[in-house]
Amino acid sequence: MSLFRYFVPLTTILLICCSKQHSAILYASSFSLIGYLAANWMIPRVSNAFIKIGLFGKDMSKPGRPIIPESVGAISAGVYILIMLLCIPFMFYKYMVTATSGGGYRDISIVEGSEQPTSFFPHDKLSEYLSSILCLESTILLGVADDLFDLRWRHKFFLPAIGAIPLLIVYYVDFGATHVLVPGFLQNWMQISLIDLGGFYYIYMGAMTIFCPNAINILAGVNGLEVGQSIVLSLLALINDGIYLTMGHPNTWENHRFSAMLILPFLWVSVALYNWNRWPAKVFVGDTYCYFAGMVFAVVGILGHFSKTMLLLFLPQIVNFLYSVPQLFHIVPCPRHRLPHFNEKDGLLYPSRTNLQETPVKGFFIPVLKLLNFFKLIALEYDNKGQLINCTNMTLINLTLVWFGPKREDKLCRLILRIQFGVGILTLLARHALGKILFGHDNLWTID
Repeated sequence: MSLFRYFVPLTTILLICCSKQHSAILYASSFSLIGYLAANWMIPRVSNAFIKIGLFGKDMSKPGRPIIPESVGAISAGVYILIMLLCIPFMFYKYMVTATSGGGYRDISIVEGSEQPTSFFPHDKLSEYLSSILCLESTILLGVADDLFDLRWRHKFFLPAIGAIPLLIVYYVDFGATHVLVPGFLQNWMQISLIDLGGFYYIYMGAMTIFCPNAINILAGVNGLEVGQSIVLSLLALINDGIYLTMGHPNTWENHRFSAMLILPFLWVSVALYNWNRWPAKVFVGDTYCYFAGMVFAVVGILGHFSKTMLLLFLPQIVNFLYSVPQLFHIVPCPRHRLPHFNEKDGLLYPSRTNLQETPVKGFFIPVLKLLNFFKLIALEYDNKGQLINCTNMTLINLTLVWFGPKREDKLCRLILRIQFGVGILTLLARHALGKILFGHDNLWTID
């Protein structure tokens, strides 16, 4: 908790300080604190109701495997949606029509206290905001359905992309950019500076709405990890927003103001949930929170027009997914749960293993396993005859235990979150440094 105790308030304060011309961020910050207080008050008071309706699970990494309320992340998700709805009048207040040119035309708005007309009401920004809320509501419904009915992966995998259709429609109508910049060293050879991906860009954004929710869901199984990684990702995104709002070109402010408006309330309702989900957990977050959290980042990346940067922040989740592919596609046997093994004698977590005798690994992949073992990316175990018995499950959690040895659950969670934060900071530095090298400029200082 020490990582969040200082960074969350500090990041919020710094973002407020750098938002001199961004009153919407001030409103979002105020409502974020209301969301934190509401979620933190509600979670312990309604948790038992989840047990009564059958939403509970056993904490496999505790002596006696105590019963814990499941899907309580729906509380934070619900509070977030309510907070975002309540924010609408305040965030768009300065555009409210108080005087017009007359004749019933709602054309020019005048900011209260000013005699000068400002601008037309930003219907495009309101549509982006509302489509974001609609997309997140759809994702929350998917998560609740999964928690209630335990949907199969093949049934639920593509559903987030369907929920993101309003988001992609608004992107097409209000922005519609589908080109990518060609690196400077290839521009002379290709004789072009931009490549228009057309419909493939929308496929990419749809894939992002599928990947982000599932990436949070896959990297799970330790008290506080699902919420913790979401908090770390929020902090990294807000740091990036703060950099642009202070040093970026004014044309980039709008995108990063929108990002901060959506992430700040999410950050604080997540902190409230983390208070009860961190070790020793009093509640489980469920798939509802994982899908909701991942979709928040997908929405922010797409409508904030920095989806590639957002994916870079997901680098540990991407590594975890790629590392898990052999088991996800059943090249290596994949048990239903790949949680670390809890040893009740010392209270530590050890890497869990998959049995390769009952279900042998595909023959062509055995040399790959030996190569991974050589580089300490997995741990193999052989019997007296030299036959392969088992290997550690391929998740980033188990890999951390392979590298750093057995750990208590809370220390393991904090270690993974520190790795995520450190990698994220390095990624942001590399993104701006390499942007200057590859493209001749960095959009921190010029228009992207």
